Amino acid sequence: MSKFEISDDADELNQEIDDTNFPTRSNSISFGAANGNGSTGSLNGGYGPFANRRRSSSIRRTESEMTEGDENGYAAGGAGAGAALPPSSAGGENGEAANNNSGGGGGENGAPAAIAGGLNRARPTPIRTISLSGHEKCTFHHDLELDHKPSTREDLLPLMSKSYRMLLSSLGEDPERQGLLKTPERAAKAMLFFTKGYDQSLEEALNGAVFDEDHDEMVVVKDIEMFSMCEHHLVPFYGKVSIGYLPCKKILGLSKLARIVEIFSRRLQVQERLTKQIAVAVTQAVQPAGVAVIIEGVHMCMVMRGVQKINSKTVTSTMLGVFRDDPKTREEFLTLCNNK
Repeated sequence: MSKFEISDDADELNQEIDDTNFPTRSNSISFGAANGNGSTGSLNGGYGPFANRRRSSSIRRTESEMTEGDENGYAAGGAGAGAALPPSSAGGENGEAANNNSGGGGGENGAPAAIAGGLNRARPTPIRTISLSGHEKCTFHHDLELDHKPSTREDLLPLMSKSYRMLLSSLGEDPERQGLLKTPERAAKAMLFFTKGYDQSLEEALNGAVFDEDHDEMVVVKDIEMFSMCEHHLVPFYGKVSIGYLPCKKILGLSKLARIVEIFSRRLQVQERLTKQIAVAVTQAVQPAGVAVIIEGVHMCMVMRGVQKINSKTVTSTMLGVFRDDPKTREEFLTLCNNK
């Protein structure tokens, strides 16, 4: 294998960025067909607390579903039994549903007709398929029925402050005492800062600082300070990040490596995922022959609670491309990282 080729396994990793913090959503919302009892299928592509909200506001039967249902005879109600009527008694010119007792409740204008079980239903309208194109990773895209108007970070402060105030009360504290009067607002602002990476993108961080350069030797930036939040306990972990890459005619502004670290560390994280996300982001930025990332972190969730091992450190690494395939290239990187 040539020094600058990426193996199939590494290339596969290079092509996928792990965005576990923001699960990928499907490009449209669709609903299951109504069954014979008038109930509907589950929501596809929706998830979380907004599924019921979408279901209640948007469930419709398409024209094709209605036609299929009429052909199966469920739109014509029997005398309490839901039996289908012959075509001659099924209603007006449009073939709308008829009730066995009324002798044809569907008129020429498509007026509502009684169906099985005595329910009156207007003619359903086709569903609306709502495109998420361009908004797949939007943090605040709660209601897909509304125009997309993302909240600003400042808009979140009142609700977050209220939550922190409730937390203080739950702990038995008095939020009205002098020392805690402004604590909820300060804590909310701090949490927004700790998680500011959610509002940042790789393109914004790079800001065009990718340069054509005929350089094919290893570039290493080490001991980049990192602060993040453990997603399991919401307490900090911190440490140092070392990044190396082997350019292929393109180099990245050195400060941009630190900015990439900031984007992904300023989120609720686990160190293993953080390591991979940084490596994949560098790969996407300059398409190098290989990328290597090592993180050494101290986790407060096992220092100030739990096992309380204050001297423990966690080391994780991600090797892509030639750093994974070529032992000598990997050894060179590790040697440079360990030199003081």
